[in-house]
Amino acid sequence: MVARAWRQPRMPSGPHPIREADISRLNDVFSEAFTDRYRRDGLAGVRVPNLNPAVWRFAIADAGRGAMLWRDERSNVVAFNVAHLSGTEAWMGPLAVHPDYQGHGLGKALVGSGIEYVKEGGANVIGLETMPRTMDNIGFYSSLGMIPGHLTLTVTIDGEFAGPLPAGISGVRLGGLEPNELDHSVAACLELTSSVIPGYDFSREIRLTEELALGDTMMVMDGDNVAGFAVCHSVPLVEGRVREELRVLKLVASSDEIFDELITVLSDHARRSGTRRLAIRMQSTYTSAYRRLVNRGGKVRWSDLRMSLEGYPEPKPERGIVLSNWEI
Repeated sequence: MVARAWRQPRMPSGPHPIREADISRLNDVFSEAFTDRYRRDGLAGVRVPNLNPAVWRFAIADAGRGAMLWRDERSNVVAFNVAHLSGTEAWMGPLAVHPDYQGHGLGKALVGSGIEYVKEGGANVIGLETMPRTMDNIGFYSSLGMIPGHLTLTVTIDGEFAGPLPAGISGVRLGGLEPNELDHSVAACLELTSSVIPGYDFSREIRLTEELALGDTMMVMDGDNVAGFAVCHSVPLVEGRVREELRVLKLVASSDEIFDELITVLSDHARRSGTRRLAIRMQSTYTSAYRRLVNRGGKVRWSDLRMSLEGYPEPKPERGIVLSNWEI
C-alpha cells in the first residue's frame, strides 16, 4: 500500500470569458453540480440532464462580458457564472461549481465576480434564484450579502384557442412584422417597460430571441399602443427533448386587465406554435395576477426562492406587472 499526501486543489484561474466552444463542458459541470445538490438534499435517484445548446447560446449572448468561467491547472472548466444586465436590473444564473472544487472558496469568488461586473454596469437591482428547500445554498448566498425575498412559482396553463378579444385590443406577433416595423416595436416595448418600472430594458432579450429563432415576442395592442408584451421561448430547455411548453422569460403589462389579455394571447400562441402548455414564472409578490392564473386553471409546477443583494432590492411597480425570469 502506498500512502499519498493530501493536497488541497490549486485555486482555479478565472474569470475567463465563456465561448460557444465551452458549451459541452459547461453542461458537464452543470449536470454534475446540480445532480450532487439533489443527492445531498436526499434525492439520490435524480440525474439532472444537459441544457439545450441553443439555450446556452442565448444565455451567453445575453450576458456578454458577464458570461464567465474558471479553469483548473489542466484547463478543464470547473465553474461558471452567467451574469445578466438588463438596463438597471441584474441577475446571476446559471452558476455552478463542480463538486470536486466545492468548499475551497471558488463559489465565493464566482459570485463576487458576477456582483462586481453588474455593479460596474450600473445595476440597481442584483439578484438570483435558488431552491427554497436547500438550506446550504440559502445560507451560502446569505453569507455573501443576499437577502431572501419572495418565491417565483412556475405556473402552467394549457394552450387553447384565444377567442375574441375586447374591442380595441389585439394581439401581435413581433416575428410577423416587417423588418422596418421591428425596430419601432422594440422601442415601443422599451417605452412601456420604462413607464411601468424605470431603468429596466428587455430589448436585448427581444432581439436575441428573434435572431436565434428561439421563440417570439407577443404584444397586446390597445389601439395603436403597446399595452403589454411577453418574450417567450418554445425551444426545448433540455437537450434532446421534444417541444413541450412555451416559456415566458420577460413580461410587462400596463394593468391587471391587460395581463389577462396577454395570457389569453400567449395561450393561443402556445397552441399555434405546437406546444401543449404555457409556462409563466410568476413572482408571488403579484398576488392578484397569481390568483388570476389559478382561476384560469393554472397549475403550480415548481418553486424558487428569489434573493437580492442587500442594498440592491427588487422594486414592485406602483401600477402594472413586470415578470422577469432570473433563470434561463
